[in-house]
Amino acid sequence: MAKTKIAYFCQSCGFESAKWLGKCPSCQQWNTFVEEVLEKPNTSVPTWKVSNSTTQQRAAKPVAVNDITYTEEHRTLTPDAEFNRVLGGGIVPGSLVLIGGEPGIGKSTLMLQLALNMPGQKVLYISGEESDRQIKMRAERLSAVSSGQLAVNEKSEIKNPKSESNQSCFILTETSTQNIFKQIEELQPDLVVVDSIQTLHSAHIESTPGSVSQVRECTAELLRFAKESATPVFLIGHITKDGMIAGPKILEHMVDTVLQFEGDRHHVYRILRTVKNRFGSSSELGIYEMLGEGLREVSNPSEILLSQRDEQLSGITISATLEGMRPMLIETQALVSTSPYGTPQRNANGFDTKRMNMLLAVLEKRCGFKLGAKDVFLNITGGIRVEDPAIDLGLAAAIISSHEDMPIPAKTCFAGEIGLSGEIRAVNRVEQRIAEAQKLGFEQIFISKYNLPQAGKGKQISIDLSRYTIQIKPVANIEEVFGLLFG
Repeated sequence: MAKTKIAYFCQSCGFESAKWLGKCPSCQQWNTFVEEVLEKPNTSVPTWKVSNSTTQQRAAKPVAVNDITYTEEHRTLTPDAEFNRVLGGGIVPGSLVLIGGEPGIGKSTLMLQLALNMPGQKVLYISGEESDRQIKMRAERLSAVSSGQLAVNEKSEIKNPKSESNQSCFILTETSTQNIFKQIEELQPDLVVVDSIQTLHSAHIESTPGSVSQVRECTAELLRFAKESATPVFLIGHITKDGMIAGPKILEHMVDTVLQFEGDRHHVYRILRTVKNRFGSSSELGIYEMLGEGLREVSNPSEILLSQRDEQLSGITISATLEGMRPMLIETQALVSTSPYGTPQRNANGFDTKRMNMLLAVLEKRCGFKLGAKDVFLNITGGIRVEDPAIDLGLAAAIISSHEDMPIPAKTCFAGEIGLSGEIRAVNRVEQRIAEAQKLGFEQIFISKYNLPQAGKGKQISIDLSRYTIQIKPVANIEEVFGLLFG
């Protein structure tokens, strides 16, 4: 018999060492090394037949870029438009997608809802956390199929007999990768969902499921299967208390796409954010509403992020932001009050606190507002987090409105970045922001004057004003904004 090999792995970053170390030399964390037994049996990973017969094995020699033939990758569209958006336009054959999120946020619901609604696709849903009866109970609650139409047959197959596309979803409750690959070889599915990667274990590694070596080995086997068979695989991953995806960092490097499912369990809205994507933009997001019968996609997020008010209140503005290729209008709220303590409080929800302190310093230095002894609170409604600098102008206007206790005129929108000298800087893709504000019925929008064409100033970021019916107000600095709003 082969000699058993013992290695030590860092639970934080996956660094491997031959002996135990108190401090990890890679991530500088203390007391993170655990002992794991490694033993490589003679069993081998099955060789998968490539679904495309025209695909040839790569030659082990350099090839000129001009000699490489490229055809546009065919993507499989899902019935979920928001899911297609975050994936970059659909599911790419042979892709490996990792989805992470907090417990109870709706990861399993999202993937089961996707598996039940793939038209003409044979989907294998692998669960290592729940039994087939639990999955059956969740499937009956989903809005895609009504209760009583689903049935689990002898092969753990969930079907909707009234579906015109004759779609089918097969459920497999297994944690051993060797048994999983045997079932995959018999079933030949078009899509595989694994819930979750931390529950799988491989016979190639003698360690507990969820350890660094097991997660890495199981992901490598699934990656090989996905690439050789051109079958897309979706992995559901756990996260740590810090919000990072559990397991070694190499897990995120191995997969093609990393999606983060965010949101508060006490609120109905969920955000599916793209963290990494080799087949599209890595700054897209999809918005869902959690209902009793499943997740409902939100096609127009601006309407849910804007509250309906009967009266004008101070400290509330509307800002035009961009998330990937999608323009959105969000409501920004500010509250400025006298501090009852010696040190004023500065708190921001959904916005960078350091950037809020910069905006307060600009308002105090350039506009003369005495905010040093004031408590300032900022809030981005809807529970989303915004990093677009174009909302600086809207936040500054909300702070001024709350400080002076004067409401902003109705149907007013803002899109501009504020510099340290108080100037309003131009933002990118301002035409999409203006079009979104006009579509939702806003009457005026404040933008930087540097977004307008200027004669004799060289190449400028220009827009065509004749295309819009909304009143566009170009401003140069924060003092001009204050004069136009409050006189």
